[in-house]
Amino acid sequence: MNYLIVKCGGSIISKLPASFYTDLVEVKRKGTVHPIIVHGGGPNISSLLHAMNIETTFVNGLRKTTEQVLEVVEMVLSGSVNKQLVRQIMQAGGTGFGLSGVDGMLLEAKSVENVADLGLVGEVVNVNKDILLQIMEKEMIPVISPVAVDKFGQNYNINADMAASAIAKSLQGSLCMITDVDGVLLDTEIVHTLSDKKATSLIENNKITGGMIPKVKAAFDCLAEGVAEVAIINGAKEHALLQFVEGNSVGTILYLEEAIEQIG
Repeated sequence: MNYLIVKCGGSIISKLPASFYTDLVEVKRKGTVHPIIVHGGGPNISSLLHAMNIETTFVNGLRKTTEQVLEVVEMVLSGSVNKQLVRQIMQAGGTGFGLSGVDGMLLEAKSVENVADLGLVGEVVNVNKDILLQIMEKEMIPVISPVAVDKFGQNYNINADMAASAIAKSLQGSLCMITDVDGVLLDTEIVHTLSDKKATSLIENNKITGGMIPKVKAAFDCLAEGVAEVAIINGAKEHALLQFVEGNSVGTILYLEEAIEQIG
């Protein structure tokens, strides 16, 4: 089986055209590539936190997560956003199966090292991929909200890029990060290919900032663990996902410079 992990950022979900879902269902129906969606929901979370007068702050693109914030994160991600995506897949003629990383301990986590700065933010240490394989064998598309749990029953907020990366590594599937921009931007120009060394330099010089930092870090982490292909593309563009699946040039393709040097 070939797997395609499709990470949908929270800012793009409301902008995805109907063709995104029909293309997703068509890819699944053909049977050569099996898609899995991992989604965020940042704007929805921020809106509800604001309405509830709960403070929210970010550290290097990651949301500081208190117990109060985590309750809202779970409510939004595993509730409204997850089921919205499942409904959209159903309306496109497919079958989505919504779950969070807590269900069946799909995503086992541990606390990040800088707990003082980030609170209940975790990192994935294990993916129970058998759950995903069983869902996909039933011709369903897994739709995963990035909330995880540790062995003691403590839940954690997981950055969706990091969760998607962990799943891609576990299944050795391609990773496609769906955003609301055409790829990595450098001085308003799209970078069509980006190496790990170049990305590190751009981050150090504040050319890549905010939420794009965990995206590129997750991408290169995937590549280092053997994932063959990672791209960042604009999901609002008609058939962008299908173009990626068919091997056409779209968005920003990320690669390890060392791997290219070894091939050369």
